[in-house]
Amino acid sequence: MKSQKSYEQQDGKLYIVPTPIGNLEDMTFRAIRILQEVDVIAAEDTRNTKKLCHHFDIHTPLMSTHEHNEMASREGIIQRLEKGESVAIVSDAGMPCISDPGVHVVERAIEEGYAVVPLPGANAAVTALVASGISPQPFTFYGFLPRKKKERLAVLENYATHRETLIFYESPHRLKEMLRAIEETFGSERSIVLAREVTKKFEEFLRGTVRAAVTWAEESVIRGEFCVIVSPFTGEVEREEESTWWETLSLVEHVDYYIEETQIRTKEAVQKVADDRNLKKRDVYNAYHADER
Repeated sequence: MKSQKSYEQQDGKLYIVPTPIGNLEDMTFRAIRILQEVDVIAAEDTRNTKKLCHHFDIHTPLMSTHEHNEMASREGIIQRLEKGESVAIVSDAGMPCISDPGVHVVERAIEEGYAVVPLPGANAAVTALVASGISPQPFTFYGFLPRKKKERLAVLENYATHRETLIFYESPHRLKEMLRAIEETFGSERSIVLAREVTKKFEEFLRGTVRAAVTWAEESVIRGEFCVIVSPFTGEVEREEESTWWETLSLVEHVDYYIEETQIRTKEAVQKVADDRNLKKRDVYNAYHADER
């Protein structure tokens, strides 16, 4: 095990700094201080981060690290860490690495032995979950489902019988198709919560069944970003009965198979058949020798 003592290493730190998901008052004092003190801020979109920095009087230089250049930009971040500089990585909103850029930078920094220091803060998934009214523990966070219908259905089918609360993200223009896919795989009566524009001016929680959510989506003008919370599966899982290779054989044929194919004695074959069929050995023996009486 490799130990990271975050506050013993003074130079070359990578800070993971969450930013508000809609309400600027959710910015923490510590997050502001760290962004003021680091040597550079690696931002998902420098235009958005400039607005944030202006609001909180932060004058730290910015560099770009987004989903299209993250693999390249991380090397620039590593070079800065090598020089003993400190770097803060931020996304446009919420926690970096959670459905946002940052994970590759974090992995590389850890590989090179630099301290990665996370700050707590805004996160849409957990914020929506605790206000959903659906059991928050245990839960599975998935994020955005695949865009292609076939792949989306495959993922949902895999989670359909999971016994924990499920959390997804979805954009307004794909929400309707997502909810239809959930109904197709999870059924109509599962409880679901659509958390829209969490922490923002038009925050809204829509609670009901999957069928009610589909109806709402089909009849409404959909706006805003959504967290979708789905209740756990509580039913019984239907299991297909396991087929066995000997099902089509009579009991006598079953014993003869072992004798002929494995060259074992009748006594041993009878025992194996009794084990296969969960029968008493005496019953198998008597049935096998019935014609001899």
